[in-house]
Order: sequence, then structure tokens, then C-alpha cells
Amino acid sequence: MLTRKEFIISSGAAVAVCAAGCARPEDKSLKPTTSPKKEGAGMLKGISPVVSPDLLKIMAEMGHGDEIVFSDAHFPAHKFGRDGGATVLRADGLAADKLLAGIVPLFELDSYATPVVMMEAVPGDTLDPDVEKAYRAALGYSGEIELMERFAFYERAKKAYAIVLTGETRKYGNIILKKGVTPLA
Repeated sequence: MLTRKEFIISSGAAVAVCAAGCARPEDKSLKPTTSPKKEGAGMLKGISPVVSPDLLKIMAEMGHGDEIVFSDAHFPAHKFGRDGGATVLRADGLAADKLLAGIVPLFELDSYATPVVMMEAVPGDTLDPDVEKAYRAALGYSGEIELMERFAFYERAKKAYAIVLTGETRKYGNIILKKGVTPLA
């Protein structure tokens, strides 16, 4: 995330760029004088557009064994981030499985421990099997998934490197991924 100072500096740069490439100040429309960018211009090759620059940075900072939570929209992410020190990123409107599919080409799952943890249903409630199925498909993962009791999951989330608060609305749509060692190409 940008600091206030970085934002102000980048905003100033945008004004300078616009001064060179926008219509004259007398023209209230301030439409750019250059042709519009093509769709997808400025994006990195091979990186899904659902993966934000902040999420890329977080994943690059994580080391072997660090964990990241992709939570549903109802998860108290900001409380746990504040209590445990995890960075909280917002991905409003994005389903968790779409984000998982976007990061999987960039994120190695741990091979020394169970790398995927999901919250189990509270006694008397049921899990929607389609949630796990969608997450497995998005990750291309057929291994073991550890199911964790709700409050134990919360405690583990407090220790995560980051929590991504997604727009997932399905119940128990919370998942923790443990980062592995990225193989040398």
C-alpha cells in the first residue's frame, strides 16, 4: 500500500503527465489527446488481473512456511489483522476461488506439511461441499485438506502473514495456504 507521501508524489506525477497529454485547461472535458489504451495494457504477462499489486508484493515477501488466509466476506479480518499483526488486503467483489486460481501459478504450496487448511462447520451446521470442490479445482490440488474448528482457525489466522478479505459469500469459504519452497527453474 502507498504511504500518504508516496500517494501525494504519485498524484503530482499524474498531474504533470496529464499536463503534457491532456487537453488544454480551458477545455473542461480534460480528455486525453492520445489514443485510449488497449484493454490489458500495462498488465504483467502471465499474471491474472484479479491479483492486485499489493497481493503480489505480499506473496513475494512471504517465506517458506508463512501462511496466507483467503477469507470469506463475513470473516473478521481487520480484528485478527490488528490483534495478530497480519496485513489485511481487501478483494471486495472477488470470489475466493477466482483469487486462488489467479495466485496458484505464482505460489508454491508447502510439501513438508499439510499446505491447505479450511474452517470446519460449527456443530449442528453443515459445509457446502461445492466450496471445497471449487477451491481444489482453483488450486489444482488433490492432497489432504486439514479441517479446523472455527476458533482454532481464528487463532491460526491471527498468526498468518496476511489475510485477504475476499467477496466470497458462501459459508465457511475460509482457507489458509502455507507457502512452500519455490523450485529453481
